[in-house]
Amino acid sequence: MTLRKYASGLISSCLMTLFGCASGQPPQVPELMVNQCPPVVPCVLQAASPRTNGDLNLTLEQTEADWARCAAQVDMIYSCQQKAKPDAQADRSS
Repeated sequence: MTLRKYASGLISSCLMTLFGCASGQPPQVPELMVNQCPPVVPCVLQAASPRTNGDLNLTLEQTEADWARCAAQVDMIYSCQQKAKPDAQADRSS
């Protein structure tokens, strides 16, 4: 089957026009990040000035309790970020 000269010229002209439309860069869309996790706040240890061994023991217990609260906060934020990570990757791939 042979094509007439004007038919092939018309087809190539249409293809050139379509190619010209597709060669432009897509517009840059800013990526929205939704942070669902609570903000990170600094851990605070209470000041102490123990004078006796009993005071020192109470200070040690208070300091350990403060560190436990801090560790629980870090664990909570880490867990939240790990749960949010697959959601963010799924949103980017679609």
